[in-house]
Amino acid sequence: MNNGVRWLFLLLMLVKSEFGFGQQRQARDFDSIIVAAQRAQAAGDYALSASEYAEAASIRPELPELWANLGLMQQETGNIPSAIESFQKANHLNASLYVPNLFLGIDFAHDGKPLQAIPYLIKSEKTNKTDPQAPLALGRAYISARKYSAAVEELDRATALDPKLGSAWLALGIARLDQVEVDARTMSEEGKQSPFSGTLYADSLFKQARFGEAASLYKTLLNSQPQPPCILSKMGFALLRDHDQTSAVSAFAAERAAHPECGMALIGQARVAIETGDTGRAVALLKELWARDQGFFEANAALLLAGLPNDQSAAVANGATAPDGTPIPSDLRSALLSASDQSSEDTADPNVGGKPGRSAVSTVPEANRTAEEFYEKGQFRQCEVRLGSNLALLSADKLQLLAACAFQAGDDQVTYNAATALESSRPHALEALYWSIQSDEHLAIKSLTRFQQLDPDSAANHVLVGDIYNQLEKYDDAQSEYLKALEIAPGDPAASLGLATAYLNGNNIAGALEIAQSALVRSPDDPELNLVAAQALMGQHQYADAEPLLIKSLHGKPQMLPRIHVLIGKVYAETGRTEDAIEQLKLGASSDEDGTVQYLLARMYRKLGDTQDANKAIEQMKVIKEQREARGVKRVEDPDLSQLEPSTASASTP
Repeated sequence: MNNGVRWLFLLLMLVKSEFGFGQQRQARDFDSIIVAAQRAQAAGDYALSASEYAEAASIRPELPELWANLGLMQQETGNIPSAIESFQKANHLNASLYVPNLFLGIDFAHDGKPLQAIPYLIKSEKTNKTDPQAPLALGRAYISARKYSAAVEELDRATALDPKLGSAWLALGIARLDQVEVDARTMSEEGKQSPFSGTLYADSLFKQARFGEAASLYKTLLNSQPQPPCILSKMGFALLRDHDQTSAVSAFAAERAAHPECGMALIGQARVAIETGDTGRAVALLKELWARDQGFFEANAALLLAGLPNDQSAAVANGATAPDGTPIPSDLRSALLSASDQSSEDTADPNVGGKPGRSAVSTVPEANRTAEEFYEKGQFRQCEVRLGSNLALLSADKLQLLAACAFQAGDDQVTYNAATALESSRPHALEALYWSIQSDEHLAIKSLTRFQQLDPDSAANHVLVGDIYNQLEKYDDAQSEYLKALEIAPGDPAASLGLATAYLNGNNIAGALEIAQSALVRSPDDPELNLVAAQALMGQHQYADAEPLLIKSLHGKPQMLPRIHVLIGKVYAETGRTEDAIEQLKLGASSDEDGTVQYLLARMYRKLGDTQDANKAIEQMKVIKEQREARGVKRVEDPDLSQLEPSTASASTP
């Protein structure tokens, strides 16, 4: 029974309670209409039921429950405009009824009017605090309105009310990832050259298995202050995965000497011991780390095993003993076995190799140690407990310490709370953004993992996995997942967009265009579909056909606008509108990560005979390239300066 029909029965009882069969003729006629409406509904004939309720409402239009029932039946038949009208009449008569507020909010949100939906959904949630559908719908409306923090709060409430509500877990994961995207954009704007921004970018390179680039970038950050913890060890893992064991060993040793609190260095040394066959030393190091902070170990253990052959992983987890002959503790063995399952992907996160954990050690810290002293000893859970849970009592420095301790203890929710409080106390603090991004990403993964467990073979689940493969640049795997989703739900918008994007990223231009154009028949104004189709057309040099699609794509996510302006500029350049091309390229200059936009600007200026501005653009291109290389990013597809006139090229040759 769906939610609309379930609430219908309750409303029927409200209506029936006001009338007895001993009333006058009109009342008896009214009762018979209600009975007929109920019978039609029970038989699944919602159109007939709606007709009966419409007649009943004409007899007693002052009853809000009648209008609510009518709206529900119209909702079931897909007649949303009439349903909205009926719900609004019910709401006018009694603004406190749950169902009209809930469905008005749902319908307005589905109609692309989240700001109009939110007040109704807030009222519905206040009216009924036990039904998860209200916070679920409100959370979705907040996502549409790009109010992601508010969405997370509501969706957390929905999952608490019904832990098996898969759609709420999916929406919660999406809301958190959207917030990560917003925070990452803020980080790139406010701290583009900071070690916090650089570390996040290096982490992303590591997760894409671009280990050499990640190691180079980590190296450039080593002398930066302040900086996130364990950069030397992160560099060590990147070097190790890039088959430079000697340099990795030096990095781990240097980290332990400079930062003995960094447990990742112990994990790195244990990893080297495993690779060299010294299992006893590996176990000794792991036992040391386990005794120090179990939560840290549980949160990072998969990093220890990621990419290892199965026999090496098994040797550590099963039956290994320390050099002194003592067996590995059973709880440590369990943690290693769990990590072995989690580390099947070859690109474990250098921040957290597995699922976040919580320390199993005593939560009562030693009375004579401060939080700072616990941190220095790598006892992060004890540090977290010492600082306490009342964030309002903590200074900005203490909040920063709490975020670091909680994250390394595997407590992402406390990390997020501390980072949020730090942002309020110290606006624009890059440390707050860094910890918020890190913890939110992990919490998102947990939510999406929970959704997958609840609904493993749904179209939404295959789309989710496809999106992950797309981000990892595994386009063949992504295409397979999207195709599975489309088999389950033909025409699914998210699956169609994902498949078209995967085809485009995999250079299957014809496939991308076919899927995108087919999806655009159903959703002609979808900005993302228009963008994919436009890029495919540009790949086939059909610039005039791409232009109107690009104009439509300007209504999409704000963060995509600079890139879209660049694409429009390229279309204008190819169709002879040089001055218009320059205007669009300048609007998109903020998206220029490798200098190609400045290079194209130089070409356009040169066409107009503006040598001075052309040279300025080339100089800016050189600056961008130098900054990119300084951050350790591999030079790819450098522009061919020979295409410029000699006077411009000679002034800009690297």
